[in-house]
Amino acid sequence: MPKPTKGARLGGSPAHEKLMLANLARDLFEHGQIKTTVAKARRLQPLAEKLITKARRGDLHARRTVAKTITDKDVLYQLFDVIAPSIDPERQGGYTRIVNVAPRRGDNAPMCIISLVTEKLEKKAVVADAEKTAAKAAAEDDKAESAESVESAESTESAESAQSAEDVAEETSAKDK
Repeated sequence: MPKPTKGARLGGSPAHEKLMLANLARDLFEHGQIKTTVAKARRLQPLAEKLITKARRGDLHARRTVAKTITDKDVLYQLFDVIAPSIDPERQGGYTRIVNVAPRRGDNAPMCIISLVTEKLEKKAVVADAEKTAAKAAAEDDKAESAESVESAESTESAESAQSAEDVAEETSAKDK
């Protein structure tokens, strides 16, 4: 659990704040997304990220550590056996997304939707283009190196054959004398 911040809290006490965050995390893992206030979502995001990271490890110690926060066994099963395997293995964080929505009617509190990100990690277009260019350059370098090795092998063979021809010519001239 995150250390309670100084000053204003989400609940009345640090213990109540921990319980509220644990309940929000449970609902997030159960439903995949929840609508809440921006302040609660920003406090929930680091906790959810840490719990998902532990769930991706998947060992017994991680399960027991997460079980201290998420006490519902059905949600714990869903987190470890459904959500964690569905996350892209290349993703090194950023398992949740916060999207702002219209303020709540009544008290005009800023609202948002916090959801789990399970899509495959896509590289930005600039990075993808740079990788394609680098791959093409590497392929061209490989072709150039193979062509150079073929040329050097041919030149070595021609040099050897030329030297052997000179040796033969010298031997025949020595026999003639």
